[in-house]
Amino acid sequence: MNKFGGIWTFEKIRILEKYAKAYLEIMKDRPYWKLIYFDGFAGSGDIEVDGVMDDNIIHGAAKKIVSIQEPRLFDIYYFVELNKKKADSLKVTLDQVRKSGVFVVSEDCNKKLIDLANFLSINGKTYKALAFVDPCGMEVNWNSVARLKNMPVDLWILVPTGLGPNRMLTRNGEIPDSWFSKLEKFFGISKELIMSTFYTKLETIDLFGEKRIEVLKNTKAIEKIKQLYTNKIKEVFKFVSNPYELENSTHCIMYHFFLASNNKTAVTIANDIIRKTKNEKYGTNFN
Repeated sequence: MNKFGGIWTFEKIRILEKYAKAYLEIMKDRPYWKLIYFDGFAGSGDIEVDGVMDDNIIHGAAKKIVSIQEPRLFDIYYFVELNKKKADSLKVTLDQVRKSGVFVVSEDCNKKLIDLANFLSINGKTYKALAFVDPCGMEVNWNSVARLKNMPVDLWILVPTGLGPNRMLTRNGEIPDSWFSKLEKFFGISKELIMSTFYTKLETIDLFGEKRIEVLKNTKAIEKIKQLYTNKIKEVFKFVSNPYELENSTHCIMYHFFLASNNKTAVTIANDIIRKTKNEKYGTNFN
């Protein structure tokens, strides 16, 4: 069992489940399309959630999606989980729901995203995919996402805006080379562009007339991370939904969750689900 997450985990899975049902509702009248559901960080099947809920154990996204019976099924369910023990546990869990067309592999999500892109580049006139990629941190390399360009994929992606990248972007700009390497892979941009995006150089003169250069981190770094990643996603997909902000118990933003697609209607549906989820949570009219 995955012991990770708070109420935000439930919110994320609920958004995905609502979208999957809407997606299948549209596709029920298009039987000529074969449908793939791809989950890049599938876990073990169930999640123990911290916080006050009616039930402290919730079904993970994998079990939720495989359990959808109507309006139609996906033709292929492809679950990726790097941890072999969790993958084996997930296979046992899903076998109790459905065996036909369900695949669980213990692999790296980056490799399998590239495999998905390669498959769709050959079979894209027959297959469409709904992909769910929700890493805990910075496990997803930008190059893997970029391979989905022009592919028939609707991608729900969880971006750890308030976690890994924000923490690696130190206040004074003194960042170890190993961290820069991770940031470059994550954002798909150079060290120089990272510095110019998130830092400002302030030149001052001290009491002795000496010039001093102070490097200051942008005070709205999380917003900058969200915007940068959104702009990068727009290089791959034509349309991107408004993000859903996932917060921890102290209301600090941890992730931004959004849909990217080459289909405008898909993003319209996603925006509607996100808006309604926000209204349910905050009791406010989000337009």
